[in-house]
Amino acid sequence: MSGEAQRSAPILARETTGEGMPTHVAIIMDGNGRWAAQRGLPRFEGHRKGIEAIRRAVRTASEFGINYLTVYSFSAENWRRPADEVSFLMGLLKRFVRHDLAELHSNNVRVRIIGEREGLASDIRLLLDEAEQLTRANTGLTLIIAFNYGGRQEITSAVRALAQKVKEGTLDPSSIDMGMIGEYLDTKGIPDPDLVIRTSGEQRVSNFLTWQTAYSEFVFLPVFWPDFDETSFKNAIEEYGRRDRRFGGLSAKAC
Repeated sequence: MSGEAQRSAPILARETTGEGMPTHVAIIMDGNGRWAAQRGLPRFEGHRKGIEAIRRAVRTASEFGINYLTVYSFSAENWRRPADEVSFLMGLLKRFVRHDLAELHSNNVRVRIIGEREGLASDIRLLLDEAEQLTRANTGLTLIIAFNYGGRQEITSAVRALAQKVKEGTLDPSSIDMGMIGEYLDTKGIPDPDLVIRTSGEQRVSNFLTWQTAYSEFVFLPVFWPDFDETSFKNAIEEYGRRDRRFGGLSAKAC
């Protein structure tokens, strides 16, 4: 850890109040195209710079002591984008895994992928499998990459699997509860996000972790994703620390 990181993490911990440091942070990485447009650059360059921002976010999450970081890298709806842009994004994913996986592994980062893999190109599936297998035993930050992911699609798949068990007679419908549904989601074994950050100033969830974010705190930042840095991350966590998380109950002040 750099000297700068050693200074920033304790300061962050002292300045937050309430819940303090989140266990799980999820990020909707938005604004690559607009970042590029503001600079008269092609959208591709915004996506390229966005990869650098992912690297910074992973490093910062580790330095801050966050246990889980989920990044929304490619949604199920992103296939509707122009073919050349989709192709470029697939190429970026391949390069990220090939060039960054060794470093992530050496830094004790565990990689998990959520999202639908059926229908993906075989080379993409193999890379995703490789990332998970290589880092499976790591015990540091868990980096969850939401790829070809959609929250509604995830819930639909879970409901379909449960319905099949009911049809087969191996599951009593009356035994289905929220915990059981959670066992059939892609995020099984991962705690729900405490904090969701969205960059670019947009204020919507875009089909991201629809089930899991029921009680998450949302922080919407005006910066485009390529400009997201340690200060942006710190500001979001400090805002989270000022929130009064009641989960439907009363705050401590009201008791």
